Amino acid sequence: MLNRYARAFFTAIFRGPALFFLKLKISPDAVTLVGTLGVIAGALCFFPRGSFFVGTLVITAFVFSDLVDGIMARELKRTDKFGAFWDSTLDRLGDAAIFGGLAYWFARGGDQPVLFVVCMVCMALGSVVSYARARAEGLGVKKNVGIVERGERVVGALVATGLDGLGVPYIQAITLWAIAIGSFVTLVQRVWMVRGVLLKGEAAE
Repeated sequence: MLNRYARAFFTAIFRGPALFFLKLKISPDAVTLVGTLGVIAGALCFFPRGSFFVGTLVITAFVFSDLVDGIMARELKRTDKFGAFWDSTLDRLGDAAIFGGLAYWFARGGDQPVLFVVCMVCMALGSVVSYARARAEGLGVKKNVGIVERGERVVGALVATGLDGLGVPYIQAITLWAIAIGSFVTLVQRVWMVRGVLLKGEAAE
């Protein structure tokens, strides 16, 4: 949901940098790679040490590369499918680093085993939700449903973690629980939707 409402706003902001990179002959795939490496470095260098606010700032700076590379691809009128595959694959790595870095802190320095489990659930369900969408599209089901997509997971986790780093109590735990529950609901929604579409199509044959 967040993707649909926020993408147009941020596209207008980052169109300038995207055009600048194109003038420098930088490819969208390179921007995707650098952005993902930045997210991974920020998450694994800062979150395991409990440096939540600084880590969130570093990650956020690189997360926006996901918008920049998309703008660049559209400007180039790219029709190949590798860019989408590359972007989606690296997104999974970045997401895993964010929740993995948090999980490490909760398991070790933070000594919060329950939130460690919640983070692992967020990471696992996030991957399964994305896989369910990809598998559904592979079966010809193009509809997309769900209350918690990647945008909600990443933005929610980063905002809450950054606020926790500033000393705001409970917000991180509440948000992580909400992401875990929302991701499970989204998975159920997608499975139910795909089941209905496919069974209806089989019945019509």
